[in-house]
Amino acid sequence: MPFGASSGASSASSGTSGADAAPGASGSGSSSRRPGYGQLLRTPGAWSFLLPGFAARQPFAMLTIGIVLLVQHTTGSYGSAGAVAAVTGVSMALFAPQSGKLADRFGQRAVLVPGVLVHSASVAALTVLALAHAPLWVLFAAAVPAGASVPQVGPMVRARWAAKLGGSPLMPTAAAFESVTDEFTFVVGPVLATALCTGVHPAAGLIAEAGLTLAGGLLFAAQRRTQPPFGRPSAGEREAHVSALSVPGVRVLAVAFLGIGSVFGGMQVSLTAFSEEIGQPGMNGLLYGLFAAGNMLAGIAIGAIAWKSGPRRRLVLGYGGLAIAASLLWAAHSAVLLGALGLVVGVCIAPALISGFTLVETLVPGSARTEAFTWLTGSVALGQAAAVTVAGRLADGYGASAGFLVPLVGTALALITLVALRSRLAPRSHSRTVARGVGHRVPVTVD
Repeated sequence: MPFGASSGASSASSGTSGADAAPGASGSGSSSRRPGYGQLLRTPGAWSFLLPGFAARQPFAMLTIGIVLLVQHTTGSYGSAGAVAAVTGVSMALFAPQSGKLADRFGQRAVLVPGVLVHSASVAALTVLALAHAPLWVLFAAAVPAGASVPQVGPMVRARWAAKLGGSPLMPTAAAFESVTDEFTFVVGPVLATALCTGVHPAAGLIAEAGLTLAGGLLFAAQRRTQPPFGRPSAGEREAHVSALSVPGVRVLAVAFLGIGSVFGGMQVSLTAFSEEIGQPGMNGLLYGLFAAGNMLAGIAIGAIAWKSGPRRRLVLGYGGLAIAASLLWAAHSAVLLGALGLVVGVCIAPALISGFTLVETLVPGSARTEAFTWLTGSVALGQAAAVTVAGRLADGYGASAGFLVPLVGTALALITLVALRSRLAPRSHSRTVARGVGHRVPVTVD
């Protein structure tokens, strides 16, 4: 989703003022490079939550495609499959922000342990019901708890990085690393789910998703030492403790991320339908893998660059490129051309996602930041849910090419909204600082 769909920051500010720069630092004598990934991964205790967190992220990448493949197999309809997946996505979108609020209040472990247990049981029930050819309304009912309980591990990992690193120059690198991790999840997850569904059994993708969620989620929750502080804000923080959705910029970003969700959902359904049309259902995993690989590789590149332009400008430009690339998908009628275009679309998604999550730091107080991340990931899930429903109906009635119209329309509408309301993405303060090498920071604007 796409989530989850997803996220991070490529050059987020450190949250300190110029007065906080290291003594003796100067703009002319520093490298323009940011601290590297290797330095980040040597942070004590980081691997204890990164490895189980990676396994626990799989639901957002595997759940939708697993449902689409299983339900399409049992019903013969992409429309029905998309509708069941959409119910899951809408449920996740509605409950994800509440999960973020509860984690901020009661701690990640208190939310995650019951969540992964409910999710695994719900996905197992949905799988059994689909194989038993239960009525569509029964599948809808089973999809609600499956979506509502998707563990919000991505935002939780980001919160752990923030608790460990604070205003360190490594924070922008950590945010970029999280984006790459999410994109890698979207490379591995759909390809794994498709391979299991087409090569082992139509239900194998969802079974693997439930197992990974259970094992990874419980292992992640067990890492108590890296869990960020939780509870009520102190008296000094209470003024800043506001709902993330009350911030106008977060609402604008949520609309923009609906468009990104339309790309994930539209691509998943339409690529599946296209592969069926050409008589090579296994091709779906490769095509979607190219799309996700473009996303991941662009995320790696973006995280390695010390940007001079602000995230607001990068968001608008990146989203414009995404809308243009998505508008060409419906015209591709060969696997080679579709794979190439999918790669380009994936490359364009990364700057839009990363820049959007970067802006959260400048828009939202720290006490509401986890909630803000979950609103954005929930927005991707909601856009994905709408996209799989509409694209499924279009693919059933008019063929796979018609399904690719969904990313075109979704990104175009979101881009128009983003450009029109761009001023609402102004930061809470007029300037921020960005790391330009360890021990050196200079003030920048977010535009």
